[in-house]
Amino acid sequence: MGNLLVSFVIATHNRREILVRTLNRLQEIECPRTNYEIIVVDNDSRDGTVEAAKPFANVVVPLDQNLGSCAKALGVDRAAAPFIVFLDDDSYPQLGSVARMLDYFEKDAGLAAAGFTVHLPCGEMESSALPHVFHGCGVGLRSAAIREVGNLDRAFFMQAEEYDVCFRLANAEWTPRVFDDLHVDHLKTAQTRRPERTTYLDTRNNLRLVARYLFGEAAQAYRRDWLQRYRWIAERECHLEAFARGRAEGLKDARRERSGIERRRLRLQPFETFFSWQVVAEHMAELGRRGIRRIVLAGFGKNVYAFYRAAKRLDLQIIAIADDGR
Repeated sequence: MGNLLVSFVIATHNRREILVRTLNRLQEIECPRTNYEIIVVDNDSRDGTVEAAKPFANVVVPLDQNLGSCAKALGVDRAAAPFIVFLDDDSYPQLGSVARMLDYFEKDAGLAAAGFTVHLPCGEMESSALPHVFHGCGVGLRSAAIREVGNLDRAFFMQAEEYDVCFRLANAEWTPRVFDDLHVDHLKTAQTRRPERTTYLDTRNNLRLVARYLFGEAAQAYRRDWLQRYRWIAERECHLEAFARGRAEGLKDARRERSGIERRRLRLQPFETFFSWQVVAEHMAELGRRGIRRIVLAGFGKNVYAFYRAAKRLDLQIIAIADDGR
């Protein structure tokens, strides 16, 4: 297939019309059709998705069960190009972004993941809660890197699988980055989305992340903070039962995950890359030097502990902590 450069990998489930709209948009990207392939992994759809995808896709992988977003792992197994782009079935790259992505990979041999800036229809941007963690609806991956660290972990199903991959890449001395000049539009279509399932998986999978990668003070603090965060979200959304199930399964999984912590836990430099304890402490110290003694922490999401920790060590008074749960 000519000079194949990119494999687009999309997982879908019972969203035929949404998928077809995305596949049509992919025909408009700047790369010649011989430079890219499209791989659709279908999560046991019953709405004719497989047949609808065939005119557009080079490969359609039909499954007899729903593996969620992590079904993209099976697309990685089939991808023939040196670079892979993950998309959701309702996301597509803006014109010029794929070419710029390829340029970044060419210039930096250590770059493993080039995350796209995600734009929502309302005009807002969607991002992960930690720096340098890409969003699964728009990211370019070096095929050799993702295969080296073991592909997506299908046990996550969806929610937080991107953090798991980024942590593994960084521990293996690959670089994940998010770029502000790579753009993907994400329609975030409501059809078939199940908010209670999201609450359950967010809770379960984030507890799994803590158990796999964090230790000591960090493990204790983020386990406590993330459980509180997802409980607050569950209360707001009336999803307390889903939260309770996620908490129970996450804590059960954590006991198993801790057995391998010595080989998996984040090394010092990757930990700082994602959680920024040292950088945050330096900025907080500057506030102290300017005579500021009372602060409000707002909008720091899953990494509020880095700011809380630095403030306490510098004897800054925290008046309030605010988080909208996004």
